Amino acid sequence: MTRLLTALLTGFLISAVTVQPAFAKEYEWQEERGRHTIVLYRSAPRDFVQSVEESAEDYYSRITRTFGFPRRGVWSYDERVKIYIYDNEDEYVTVGQQKRWSHGVASPYEKIIRTYPSASGFFDTTLPHELAHIVFREYVGYRTFIPTWFEEGVAMYAERAKRFGAHNAVREARRRGQFRTLQELTLTGMRGINGRQEAALFYMHAASIVKFMIDEHGKQKFVRFCRKLKEGKPFDWALDESYPRFKNTDRLNEAWVKFLDND
Repeated sequence: MTRLLTALLTGFLISAVTVQPAFAKEYEWQEERGRHTIVLYRSAPRDFVQSVEESAEDYYSRITRTFGFPRRGVWSYDERVKIYIYDNEDEYVTVGQQKRWSHGVASPYEKIIRTYPSASGFFDTTLPHELAHIVFREYVGYRTFIPTWFEEGVAMYAERAKRFGAHNAVREARRRGQFRTLQELTLTGMRGINGRQEAALFYMHAASIVKFMIDEHGKQKFVRFCRKLKEGKPFDWALDESYPRFKNTDRLNEAWVKFLDND
C-alpha cells in the first residue's frame, strides 16, 4: 500500500490559485490570439502553442458540461483567458514568482494561467485544472468565502484521470495517520503546505471530497450548492440548503469519513 500512496501522490497535479503581481516589463512575450484565449510565450514551439489554444477551448466546453455551469458568455476580446507559457520550470519559478512544487497557477479574477511546457501532464492535468479554477470562479463570483480545499477539489475533478484514484489515496493516508479533516484543511489552506508531499496530500483530500459530493449525491445537488454560493450564501448555509443530510461542514466531514471507511 505504501507504493500505492507514493504513486498517487506523485501523480497528483500540484497547482495553486493566487493573485500575483504584474510580470516584469522587460520580459517580452509573443502572442497567439485565439477566439477565446491569448497564449503568450517566448520560445515554445508554434505547434505546441496552437495545441494549447485548441485544447483550452475544448476543455472550456467540457468543464461547463461536467459541472453543469451555464455558459455566461463567450470569452472574447478583453474577456479572453491569457495563458502565459514560460520556457521552463526555472523561468516559471523566478520570473513568474511561483513555488517550485507547483506546475501551474491560475489567477481567476484576472483570468490568467501561468505554466510551462514540461509541467507534468500539461494537456491532461495542468491545463484543465487551471481552466476549471477560472470557470468555477467566473460562475460563483467572489462574494462568499469558499475554502481552498473546495476550489481545488473542483479543479481536480476536472482532471478525469486523476479524480478516480482520490478515494483510495485518502484511505491510504488514513492508514498512515496522515488524514486531514475538512476543518483542518479549511484552517491550514495552502499556507500550511511545505513541499510536494504535503501539497499532494492536500490535493488528494480535496479531490476525494468533491468527488464524494458529486458522484455519491448527484450533480443536481452540487449545481444547486454552487448556485447558492453564487447568490452569496455562506458556505455552510449553502450546504444546508442543498444537502439537507449534511447541514454543515462538520456533518459533511462525518459522512465523507463514513463513506471512506465503509466502501
